[in-house]
Amino acid sequence: MTGNEIITWITTPAAAAIFENLYGVEGVERARKRYTALAEGMLRGFSPEDFPETRGNLRVFTAPGRTELGGNHTDHNQGKVLAASIQLDAAALAAPREDNQVLFRSTGYPDVAVDISDLSVNPHEKDTTEALVRGVAAELVRRGVRLRGFTANADSAVVPGSGLSSSATMEVLLGRIFDTLYGTEKRSALELAQIGQKAENIYFGKPSGLMDQVACATGGAVAIDFADVNDPRVQAITFDLTSCGYTLCVVNTHGSHADLTPDYAAIPAEMKAVAAFFGKPILREVTADMVLSHGAELRKIAGDRAVLRALHYFNENQRVEAMGTALKAVAAASEHREKQGELARYLALVNESGDSSWELLQNVYSPQNPREQGVSLALAVTRRFLQGAGACRVHGGGFAGTIQAYIPLDTLDQYRKRMEDIFGSGAVTVLQIRPIGTEELVF
Repeated sequence: MTGNEIITWITTPAAAAIFENLYGVEGVERARKRYTALAEGMLRGFSPEDFPETRGNLRVFTAPGRTELGGNHTDHNQGKVLAASIQLDAAALAAPREDNQVLFRSTGYPDVAVDISDLSVNPHEKDTTEALVRGVAAELVRRGVRLRGFTANADSAVVPGSGLSSSATMEVLLGRIFDTLYGTEKRSALELAQIGQKAENIYFGKPSGLMDQVACATGGAVAIDFADVNDPRVQAITFDLTSCGYTLCVVNTHGSHADLTPDYAAIPAEMKAVAAFFGKPILREVTADMVLSHGAELRKIAGDRAVLRALHYFNENQRVEAMGTALKAVAAASEHREKQGELARYLALVNESGDSSWELLQNVYSPQNPREQGVSLALAVTRRFLQGAGACRVHGGGFAGTIQAYIPLDTLDQYRKRMEDIFGSGAVTVLQIRPIGTEELVF
C-alpha cells in the first residue's frame, strides 16, 4: 500500500476493529492518530532515495511489550515461566530498499543507520539499536535469508527501563520486518524469539533467556516450559482479572539501569556454577535435594548467594506450575465466589514469588548502589497499601525499574496517587493483555 492509502484505511471501521483488538476500546482514537502520524512521517520525512513512495509497497507492523507473571529468572536455566503480551507496543511502517542500508527512525530517538553488508559484532554498538539491527540481520542470513535493507518509521510505547522488555520488543519487530520483506516464508513466533535472543546475547551484550522474546512474539498469556530450549512448550492461558475485581499494574520507580549488566549476568552465572558442581550445564538437570545435600561444599565453591539463587530457581519452577493451575481454575469456575477463591490462591503464589525474588534471588536492588532501592520501597509501600488484598512482586530483571501489582479496581485511583506521590507522575501503568503478538497488520 502507499502511505496515502494507509492514511485512508486508518479511518475505516475495519481499522477500528483491529485497533480495538490491539489496544482496547479506549485506545482506538489514539491508535488512529499514532498510525496516521507514522504514515505522514514516511511521506514527508524521508528523501525519495530512502522512501520512493511511488513504489506503493509500504507495510505496517506491531510488536508488543510483555509482562512477566511468574518465573523470575528461570528461563536462562531452561525453567518454567508465565508471561503475557500487553497493549503497549512498538508500531512501525517499513518499505524495502534495493541496497543494504537499514534506516530506522523512531519517535524521540536519533535515526539509526546500519549497513548490513557488514554483519560482524561491533563492540562499540553494545546496548544500542544498531546492535539489534545487525544481530537480527546476521542470524537471518545465517539461516539462509538473502537480505536487503529497509526504511522504517516507528513509534514505541515500550519505554526503555520500564521493565516491559523494550529490547525484546525491538528484536522481534526487526525480525518480522526482515522476514516479511525478504524471507521465503512467515517464521513462527518461536523462531522470531530465538533470532532475537541471539541478537541480544551476542550483539547487544545482554545475557538474557528466551522468555521476553517468546512472550512478545506470541501474544496473549502463555505458560512456557523451556525444558527443550530448541522447542519450548508454549501453552495459552486465560487471564481475566477484571471479572474478579482486580487490575494489573506496573510501577516504574525510575531507578537507573546504568552499569547493571554485571548484576544481571551474575544470576545465570551463579546458578550455572551450582549446576557445574554436579557436572551439569544448567539447574534444570539438578534437584534441590542434590544442592542441599552438598550445601557445605557449594558454599565454598560457588558462594552462599549462588546456593540461595539455586533454591529460588527450584521453588519458582514449582510455583509457576501451581500458578498456571490456579489461573485455569479461575477460568473454569462458574460462580463468582469460586472464582474469587481460586484467584486468591493465585495471588498468594504471586506474593510468594515476590518474596523469593527479594530474599533468595536478591534482585531487588544492586549491591553496587545500596542507596538506590526504589524497587524495595515500591514493594514495601504496595504491601502496606494492600493490607493483604491483591499482590505484588519485582517485575522482570530487577535491580532497578519496576514492580508488578494486582490492585482491587475500587482502590486503583488511591493506589495511583500514593505511588505517584513517591515515584513521580505517570509512574503507574495499567496493563491490558492483548491477544496479538508480533505481526504485520494486513488491511
